[in-house]
Amino acid sequence: MYNIAQVIDDKCVAKKGCRLCIMYCPEANCLDLNVTKMVAEVTISRCKGCELCVVVCNAAKHMAIEMQAVGATGKLLDHKGESAALGQAYQG
Repeated sequence: MYNIAQVIDDKCVAKKGCRLCIMYCPEANCLDLNVTKMVAEVTISRCKGCELCVVVCNAAKHMAIEMQAVGATGKLLDHKGESAALGQAYQG
């Protein structure tokens, strides 16, 4: 079990021009703009759970991203899992 980022659509202000989470995400094509809903959207299979998007979103006072646990099957679970240490998600 590990955590992945999940965007809370009602709190996301991407439609107003904010793209901080997308810009700061270190994983290519993990966070993208959903142009239909005009909110940031996480590609679950790409997210490494580093929580950098949460940090930048919270620093901007939007609080629109939360971490959610994912099981071994890749299915979202109802609770938060264990957080990775800084840089742990990218260790070989």
